[in-house]
Amino acid sequence: MTTAADKPMRAAGRKAIRLSLTPSDLLSEPPELAGIWTAQVITLLPQAFPGILGESLIGRALQEGLWQLQTYNLRDFGEGRHLNVDDTPAGGGAGMVIRPDVMARALNVARGRMRGDAPIIYLTPRGRPMTQGLMRELAAGDGVTLVCGRFEGLDQRAIEQFGMIEVSLGDFVMTGGEIAAQALIDATVRLIPRVLGNQESIEEESFSDGLLEHHQYTKPALWQGHDIPEVLLSGHHAKIEAWRRAEAERLTKERRPDLWRAWCAQHGKDPDEDRELSGA
Repeated sequence: MTTAADKPMRAAGRKAIRLSLTPSDLLSEPPELAGIWTAQVITLLPQAFPGILGESLIGRALQEGLWQLQTYNLRDFGEGRHLNVDDTPAGGGAGMVIRPDVMARALNVARGRMRGDAPIIYLTPRGRPMTQGLMRELAAGDGVTLVCGRFEGLDQRAIEQFGMIEVSLGDFVMTGGEIAAQALIDATVRLIPRVLGNQESIEEESFSDGLLEHHQYTKPALWQGHDIPEVLLSGHHAKIEAWRRAEAERLTKERRPDLWRAWCAQHGKDPDEDRELSGA
């Protein structure tokens, strides 16, 4: 009889060869990457992965073994003959709640295969917002275990027992955490060295210094009656940098006053002070 620990796990990436007393173990064990950043996803929809994560630069990095993806089907750890994963809310109410014992079995297997320092993140609308700072923290670690919510959510006791960090994609509700999980993984993996290939592009993008990114332009110089700002064609690097900085400040102040106040506080500036910002 197979147990939850024997259930198959889907993994993607380059396989690490390990010595084993039983040669067949190399065929029965899921492929693992040695010492590589690992994203574990516990979900009722394992077929949704890698999804977009298997495309473009992130997908190429996955195939090249710069990071690893492991998915665990929560249904494999379900209760009873029908492998139930949820039950009715205590105290009544609509919907169903994911059982703590079922989630615990899945997490115990996943965490047993995770190496190094990796937090457990529960994706839920009530969590702290995803930020570039959080992605940098995750990219600097060994990986992350992501729990994708469904139905009315997860029993609070499991969240507390495993010390999960609750994280939200935004102030809206989706049917599950899978899309949020893919967004978090994409935003984190792209910060891992060699994934993008151009570290300078990461340093100049939005949120890298707490500000939104400036506008971008390319050829043709004149399109539909609209010119590229003259300063960008001047070849004067100091003036170009000053323009881009001013644009970043202006856009942040106009579109994200919360980020603007935080940036001003960090740099000792008055967020309400009138500043001569460009208006391209």
